[in-house]
Amino acid sequence: MENVKKLKNSKLVGLIAALGLIFVYGLAFTSCGEASSEDASSSAEVRSLDQIKQSGEVKIGVFTDKSPFGYLDENGNNVGYDIELGNKIAADLGVKVKYIPTDAAARVSSVQSGKTDIILANFTKTDERAEQVDFQLPYMQVALGMVSKTEDPINSLEDLQNDTSKQLIVVKGTTAETYLEKNYPDLLERALKFEQYSEVQNALTDGRGAAWLTDNTEALAFANQTSGFTVPEKAATIGEKDIIAPATAKGNTALEDFINQEVKDLTDTDFFKNAYSKYLAPLYGDQFESEIVLTSDELKKYE
Repeated sequence: MENVKKLKNSKLVGLIAALGLIFVYGLAFTSCGEASSEDASSSAEVRSLDQIKQSGEVKIGVFTDKSPFGYLDENGNNVGYDIELGNKIAADLGVKVKYIPTDAAARVSSVQSGKTDIILANFTKTDERAEQVDFQLPYMQVALGMVSKTEDPINSLEDLQNDTSKQLIVVKGTTAETYLEKNYPDLLERALKFEQYSEVQNALTDGRGAAWLTDNTEALAFANQTSGFTVPEKAATIGEKDIIAPATAKGNTALEDFINQEVKDLTDTDFFKNAYSKYLAPLYGDQFESEIVLTSDELKKYE
């Protein structure tokens, strides 16, 4: 009987010990899980200017489907107005450039997570975005515009709001979506929303949507490049003018200072005018240059 008791006690002790080990391992696993999460965050930490230089490479987030600002040429190379600036920043940093494809909705998280060091994806500065990332000095100015079919032109957002048989198209995460949310929430609710610019263009050309609200530069570029589409004069400037600027993660001061000085120096030269002539003038003509390219005097109000 005593032996049975001892056996039972032995089993009980063994069970308690096993449970204890499970508990300890559970805590360790949880702790490791938390550490892994932290490690994942730290492994994607925002890189300082010195770290970028030491690595020999700067990671820049860009569009690959938004001609003429950021797109791939026939050889798969990144080209466009934004890319010209990216190439120059990398050259002046003395490093190679690695372009990271992004979509509109992922631009903020891209720099926050450390996936990219800089965003040059035609990024319009807004108060909401400025709370999440740091914008540098602008290298371009823009307003919203709307492109539609030449045979059925849409002159205003009110036209679409009053005709529920026609749908507006918008890219998620853009200032066009924000503008609609604030001013035309009903129109946004029934709008067709896409992640990629290529998806939008397909939806517009195959007739799923009646009009596309986007940056007026993009709207004009699409209309000029695509037969059967137009940007009516009344739809060429919607809302107030905005600025497009590079963006970095919050608090990356040295990198931000470098980019600010870079934009100032390049604005003082003919760099942006030359980039305009190369990529934008074939679409907009020289007369649109003053609408897009900021002068040194205009830039001072943002310093």
